[in-house]
Amino acid sequence: MIFAANFKMNHTRESTKNYLNVLQQKLTAKKSADRVLIFPPATALDSYHGDFTVGAQNAYMARNGAYTGEIGLEQLEEFGIRTILIGHSERRDIFGERQEHIAEKFAYFKAQGFEIIYCIGEALEIREEGNEAVMAHLFAQFEGIDLSYEKLIVAYEPIWAIGTGRSAKTEEIASTHQALKQKLDRPLLYGGSVKPANIKEITAIEGVDGVLVGSASLDVESFSEMIFA
Repeated sequence: MIFAANFKMNHTRESTKNYLNVLQQKLTAKKSADRVLIFPPATALDSYHGDFTVGAQNAYMARNGAYTGEIGLEQLEEFGIRTILIGHSERRDIFGERQEHIAEKFAYFKAQGFEIIYCIGEALEIREEGNEAVMAHLFAQFEGIDLSYEKLIVAYEPIWAIGTGRSAKTEEIASTHQALKQKLDRPLLYGGSVKPANIKEITAIEGVDGVLVGSASLDVESFSEMIFA
């Protein structure tokens, strides 16, 4: 099982360091087959060591250069970062990243040999149109993406269940993951208001290979509780 924590724009370098120190102490008892991935904000990236993988929430498609406000390969290499989130709904919806841009970013980091956690999801109005509309929307987000890439992990996050406290029903998660698995032969995570109260129910669903956790991962005790649930 894969447990990924996306801090988004939360935590500082100091609080991230403290978090990871506490987390590492707890991870000595985790199952050897389980993986833990942590995505702190860019200002908190560092050379952390432990039984976890630290990744970048975002980066630009260049080693370095005149790209104000971005981080590139050179900055990631300083800390040995080889894992990245691409396609998160907040990058798409808030920052306007179009599919062609996301596919270009995917191709760049694939060429660099990065592990890529690629995010897909749908808005509530699309979900309300039915499963056929949902799957058409999700499959469109695979345009230009190499689904055979060996270092690819896909994360399905219904947008209407991110940070709302409302999680998709078990049946919705199961049916969507089952349909995605017909197209994918890669690990498939679920994200969307995952928390200690529902972690067992979600990870028990067939086709769910792990979770991408947002707000509930910000507290190390909460995230650890999910890993050991």
